[in-house]
Amino acid sequence: MSASKSPQSVFVIGKVWPEPTSSAAGIRILQILKAFQEQGFQITFASSAGKSPFSFDLNSIGIEEAEIELNNSSFDAFIAELNPEIVLFDRFSTEEQFGWRVVENCPETLRILDTEDLHCLREGRRIAFKEGRAFVSSDLNNDIAKREIASILRCDLSLIISEVEMNVLQNHFRIPAELLVYVPFIVDGNFNKPWNTFENRKHFVSIGNFLHEPNWDAVLYLKQSIWPTIRSKIPTAELHICGAYPSQKVHQLHNPKEGFLIKGRAEDALEAIENYRVLVAPLRFGAGLKGKLIDAMQTGTPSITTSIGAEGMNGDFDWPGVIVDSPQQFAEECIQLHEKKELWENAQSGIKPLLKNRFSAENLEKFMEIVSQLSLTLDQHRSKNFLGQMLMHHSLASTKFMSKWIEEKNKIK
Repeated sequence: MSASKSPQSVFVIGKVWPEPTSSAAGIRILQILKAFQEQGFQITFASSAGKSPFSFDLNSIGIEEAEIELNNSSFDAFIAELNPEIVLFDRFSTEEQFGWRVVENCPETLRILDTEDLHCLREGRRIAFKEGRAFVSSDLNNDIAKREIASILRCDLSLIISEVEMNVLQNHFRIPAELLVYVPFIVDGNFNKPWNTFENRKHFVSIGNFLHEPNWDAVLYLKQSIWPTIRSKIPTAELHICGAYPSQKVHQLHNPKEGFLIKGRAEDALEAIENYRVLVAPLRFGAGLKGKLIDAMQTGTPSITTSIGAEGMNGDFDWPGVIVDSPQQFAEECIQLHEKKELWENAQSGIKPLLKNRFSAENLEKFMEIVSQLSLTLDQHRSKNFLGQMLMHHSLASTKFMSKWIEEKNKIK
């Protein structure tokens, strides 16, 4: 690396400002930022998006904040002066917008992509679901994949949240293993706080950001195909629907007579979940790891989800609850888990070993070791990635001039 670079400096370009109370993505990016901090890195976080009332105050944890604009050459001067050792792009669309500018102004900077989850996998499953058919591997070859895989190849390293997605990238898209690193959610291994018991809990809970389409579909699925069966067998049971950014169509599902209650945003997801007996997550499409299910585990709450919901999470460990895809069986398993103490306590007992073995800080430590090594061998690393060099060449020739055209067009408005 160039000797002129600011030592141990990281510049993070966020698609949005982190909202840890709104989504699992907000929690994950904060985990990554803190991992860099623990290694002594100075961090600057910037986004072209506006802040919301729920945006986390990064200044409060010693991270500098900056505003940047899309399609504006002011970014060039900004990053040239900052001259970071590392740039981390939050999702592939951010790399598309700013990656070529980073290359032009800081060519020796290590470029890392945090995919959050594999968008092309989620899109392929969404398409198959909407068409009422089973997902097949050719569904991966969608338009989003062409952009996302190109972004992964252009970067020096990409963070992948799920082992399933690691396999998709290596076996379907033939991405070299050295361009990828597995970094799931990280869970604090301190479980000294006692969990609420079966007797001290009641009702069901579903939680998830409503801006995320799979979450909205899951709520509709609960309302139409699952909850009526549960309610008919447990007339006093309630299902509480929690989640950020509920729209009017979500609030219209609120029906106290049916025990189907829209609660809206939970200021603290763990506090919101810990008093319920069962968390339900009947997800029918999606990708990545599901933060709601990690939250359930951290509060000792057994859960019932689908194979999509549990994907990449439990490995060889038993699921702390039930994995089921049929709506009728989903309802029946909910009833059993809610009503039978022995089943419930057995499910809860499997949570701690799963969390300790699957979501430990060792994954972040491995990532930081790879970053350290790449900083010393970046030229060699890049020389092996001809496809990435080729894609960056064409990106500079196309994205660059489109961006400059938009910038000039904006000047005459």
